[in-house]
Amino acid sequence: MKIVLHNYWRSSASHRVRIGLGLKKLPFEYVVVNILKKDQHAEAYRERNPMAQVPTLEVIEDDGSSRALTQSLPILEYLDERFREPAILPADPYLRARCRGLAEIINSGIQPLQNLTTTNQVKAFGGDAAVWPKGFIADGLLAFERAATDIAGTFCVGNSPTIADCCLIPQLASARRFGVDVSKLSLLLAVEERCMALPAFADAMPDRQPDAVK
Repeated sequence: MKIVLHNYWRSSASHRVRIGLGLKKLPFEYVVVNILKKDQHAEAYRERNPMAQVPTLEVIEDDGSSRALTQSLPILEYLDERFREPAILPADPYLRARCRGLAEIINSGIQPLQNLTTTNQVKAFGGDAAVWPKGFIADGLLAFERAATDIAGTFCVGNSPTIADCCLIPQLASARRFGVDVSKLSLLLAVEERCMALPAFADAMPDRQPDAVK
């Protein structure tokens, strides 16, 4: 079996999947989809990902058959279901749902509002694309911290990394890129420090990717 990740270095959704692959210790081929050059709109790529977004995970089986998966959270859940250890979703159904809820605060509550498609549209309407996402990011991260307070341990949910951490670390990186002050989010910063001590998180950082613009 071979895993191919079609992604872009600065995409937070791509970043999540890189972390997940790292946690599962799954080697993968890194294929660059430069969204600034609109590579995602090429017909060949759209065949794999009709939304023309990143990432796309391509799984090539030993018999040569190939299947593609899109959207970061379903990709992470697929990885967890196919490659059981280490688990990145809690075994307890309640904590599993809470973990998914934390991931969705970022996935659906923050990230779409900072997405390049959105900020380009804000710019087209005459708005300030650099300022637009800041309030949404700040409010969303504060909500994330409050939602995690009663279930956090070493990581966002208990004492093992989960998909919540896979979402949090890229979002904190994006927050800093947009100039959002995260200094008062003490719980999230403590979790981030522990995450970044792990190779899966450190190696997945945007500036460590082959297509990173220094």
